[in-house]
Amino acid sequence: MVSPSPASAPLLQQIIHGPGSGQPRLLIIAGVHGDEYEGMAAVRRLARCLPGRLRGGTVTLIPVANEDAFRRGCRTAADGLDLARTCPGRHDGSVTQRTAHALSACIAAADYLVDLHSGGTALRLLPTVGYMLHPDPAVLAAQRRLARAFNLPIVWGTTARLEGRTLSVARDAGVPALYAEWHGGGVCEPEGVQAYVRGCLAVMAALGLTEPPAAPSRLEHLVEDDRDQAGHLQLNYPAPVDGFFEPEVELGQAVRPGEPLGTVLDPLGARPVVVHSHQEGIVLCLRVRPAVRAGDSLATVLEIGARPPRP
Repeated sequence: MVSPSPASAPLLQQIIHGPGSGQPRLLIIAGVHGDEYEGMAAVRRLARCLPGRLRGGTVTLIPVANEDAFRRGCRTAADGLDLARTCPGRHDGSVTQRTAHALSACIAAADYLVDLHSGGTALRLLPTVGYMLHPDPAVLAAQRRLARAFNLPIVWGTTARLEGRTLSVARDAGVPALYAEWHGGGVCEPEGVQAYVRGCLAVMAALGLTEPPAAPSRLEHLVEDDRDQAGHLQLNYPAPVDGFFEPEVELGQAVRPGEPLGTVLDPLGARPVVVHSHQEGIVLCLRVRPAVRAGDSLATVLEIGARPPRP
């Protein structure tokens, strides 16, 4: 049982209005995890460039959703709960539960959602934009269209049967929602910030909020996978033991079943445990923090041809 904590300040946000009715309402959030920085910087940049630029609608910007985690330089706040597994939260709970409650209210009040992530300090990922395979055809069609507009190399639609997330709150509210991932590794890459700003502006253009951008398509792979737990990065290739992880692959590398992804070693290297791929595809996500505990995710393999997108 979690003891209630004192009420926290409301989420720091900036609301930018275009002319007209204020519709549609686009919510862009970053910093759900406190060690994912490109999205935070991109939202700050949008806050500077959007005033006077909107042709209509309303854009709400939340640059650091999980302020307690950001101040700690960690993925999670002091209560240890993952904000991306705690939604819709509760108003009288711990710091993360209260943040989830406030964030969920913002999502339910929006017409569209973009949630910006990265690999944090432990992982690196190929640039990806994703969405849940929503049961409502209209919502799913909107997500597919906006994901293509965001214009990252990988578009990944995954199961809608995951709970606790910003996207599951949007799913239940019928709000078309995207998330994006950039490299990570504990840094803030300028290229990622620029890509996120361009992607958000392209989504706004697709919604009629700004002028359409002129940019060539960067799309390389479009995959949809409705299997249980598809899209849950933290469940893939768990470390079999505590130790030191040495990867044997690189991001984007093609792998086949049986090929090694990396090795977990004890401090003296006397008892190496090799982790093999059981899939064919490309390495989408790879652990870069060497120290691992048993169960930590080491990699994710994207099966490029396994689940073609539905029309």
